[in-house]
Amino acid sequence: MSGQAQERSTTLELLKRFDRPGPRYTSYPTAVEFSDAVGVEDLERHLAQAACHVDAPLSVYAHLPFCAERCLFCGCHVIITPHKEKAAPYLNLLGREIELVAEKLKGRRKVSQLHLGGGTPTYYSPAELDALLNRFFQFFEKTEGAELAVECDPRVTSVDHIDALAAHGFNRISFGVQDFTPKVQQAIDRVQSVAETEELMLRARERGFRGINVDLIYGLPHQTLETFEESLKAVIALGPDRVAVYSFAFVPWVRGHQKQLDEKDFPSREQKFALFALARERFLSAGYIAIGMDHFARPDDELALALGERRLRRNFQGYAQIPAEDVIGLGISAIGDVRQGYFQNAKKISRYGEAIEAGRLPVERGVLLRGEDALRRALIHDLMCNFRVDKQALLERFEIDFEETFREDLKRLEPLIRDGLVRHDERFIEATPEGQLFVRNIAMCFDTYWREKHEQGDTPVFSSTV
Repeated sequence: MSGQAQERSTTLELLKRFDRPGPRYTSYPTAVEFSDAVGVEDLERHLAQAACHVDAPLSVYAHLPFCAERCLFCGCHVIITPHKEKAAPYLNLLGREIELVAEKLKGRRKVSQLHLGGGTPTYYSPAELDALLNRFFQFFEKTEGAELAVECDPRVTSVDHIDALAAHGFNRISFGVQDFTPKVQQAIDRVQSVAETEELMLRARERGFRGINVDLIYGLPHQTLETFEESLKAVIALGPDRVAVYSFAFVPWVRGHQKQLDEKDFPSREQKFALFALARERFLSAGYIAIGMDHFARPDDELALALGERRLRRNFQGYAQIPAEDVIGLGISAIGDVRQGYFQNAKKISRYGEAIEAGRLPVERGVLLRGEDALRRALIHDLMCNFRVDKQALLERFEIDFEETFREDLKRLEPLIRDGLVRHDERFIEATPEGQLFVRNIAMCFDTYWREKHEQGDTPVFSSTV
């Protein structure tokens, strides 16, 4: 057996053993703990606290939820309409929310990270995006070296979109590919060519974009090792700086449109594991560095450099290397992370619009950190980003006795240590190279919310850890 084949076989065996439902830890506490007990007054109080830190930069996420057509694999919060005039009023509402939030933040207006997500941000015309960004930068200013990112569907994105975004200083871009196999694309209603993706990537590089990302999904209908390998070869040939390889979450009870997919066309559980193992093998062989759970980056990419220096960060926009303690969420369903609290906007555009028209922040639910939440969030964040916990650093930051505080958690960690997935010594808890694949499983050992629900028999709906 070749070295690569043996590594894939080992990876497959580990995947089978440790795959289980669990949080992705985009936040801690996770979104299942959000409730409508947290509302406008809470957010206003936290924004007032944030406003006191005038020189600290912000991270901002703006949700542009519209798409012309629905992709059947999609799990995002989107609004489908081919009639673009129906989506135009949303930009005015979003502009007004920008103004409302800026008023609450007073003089704190510096932004080190801005992310346009969707939906499909480039559903809007270049002129419409230009107008939205002009309005945003009336109230907020970019820091030097700010990360300005956008998600793009190559089917509806033009070089004019790239140019309009570049004119505002955008320098990061993510292209949704999922899979280049025609049969897979037809099954998920997402047909696009390598050529149109390549054209946009080349234009983005010409206009100064870096950290160019491609999204892939494994576990889709009709995927096989042979066809997925061809997609992997095509992506590697395109030369993105970063690649995300996501597991397809089939949740028809949440996303009703997924009922149009036929489960008999899905890869088996074992085949799905093999698809991810193949992707990992191919990207590592091509010189990419594994980042977090399911990302890969070139060694000279900022994410890889940040990982090597143990300063990688993660928020609702994904992995990042630019620090920002407070995250502002704009638009329907957007989630902010402000001064030890998570705040989510209304998911329905009608309720979002009512709040904005009334001059009210549109938050409808969230959770405020309490007790050990901040401590456990810091620990889980370090694991998810940098695969290591520095016990001494936590002791100094939170003034705790680590071994005593996490006595029960460390007992839960012991099986993972015995299986060679975790190293634990006097100073560090660290995922081994094999354990990095299962960092969610490691983090779950320190999640008291998951523990309480799991042991009470209440099983939250999470995707599988692999």
